[in-house]
Amino acid sequence: MPTQPTSYPEVNLVLAALLAEVQTVLGSRFVGLYLYGSLSADKDHPSGDFNPHSSDIDFVVITTEELPGNLVSALEAMHTRLWSSGQKWAAKLEGTYLPQDCLRRYNPQDGPFPCVNEGKFYLARHGSDWIIQRHILRESGAAVAGPQLRPLIDPVSPDELRGAVRGILTEWWQPMLNNPTFLQRRDYQAFTTLTMCRALHALRHGNIVSKPVAARWAQAQFPQWAGLIERALAWPEGEQNDEINATLEYLHFTLEQTEIT
Repeated sequence: MPTQPTSYPEVNLVLAALLAEVQTVLGSRFVGLYLYGSLSADKDHPSGDFNPHSSDIDFVVITTEELPGNLVSALEAMHTRLWSSGQKWAAKLEGTYLPQDCLRRYNPQDGPFPCVNEGKFYLARHGSDWIIQRHILRESGAAVAGPQLRPLIDPVSPDELRGAVRGILTEWWQPMLNNPTFLQRRDYQAFTTLTMCRALHALRHGNIVSKPVAARWAQAQFPQWAGLIERALAWPEGEQNDEINATLEYLHFTLEQTEIT
């Protein structure tokens, strides 16, 4: 493992702990540990798009094969220990354990896979977002340990990325118009606003950029939403009033632009 896989010492500490624990649990079934999302950008851009106030540590562990039940239980116990360790970033780990033969291309029937999100460990099949995650892993994923991923993942075309974005909007976001429970928290409102920026950019351009880059593009393209986007970019700094109504309006606007209403 590189001594400094990211520019954030406390993140590096939890990654070192995760790597050691995963290798102990999986043994010869371990292939590699990789970062995607904002920390994969950090690998090539020192300023990065990682926000210490709001970003997660997005990771994937590749295994030689589907894991037996006893190892899945051992992974759950391991993550519980990490959450209890008091390390600042342990609760921000968000990832999955994926067999190598399921890595090359997305198949909605594969799985379920061990997943970690917001302090919870569970088994689930991957949704359409994993078309996009594979693309990000292939193009800019950062290896904490393991071989290069690019030869192990098929290229994802612009139209496949657009289809994946439409799938995510349909599967996950559209139902929130009628049940906005997820959007009661201000941090989730900011997250939603920036995610809609990235969805609109991806549908227009057929590629995936960071949320801040997409947000600046959306501010220029849709000036009527520039203030909402600016406050989402600034979260949690500055005045941050509840914006659930404006967030729902922007979500509805995005769905209209993509003809999913």
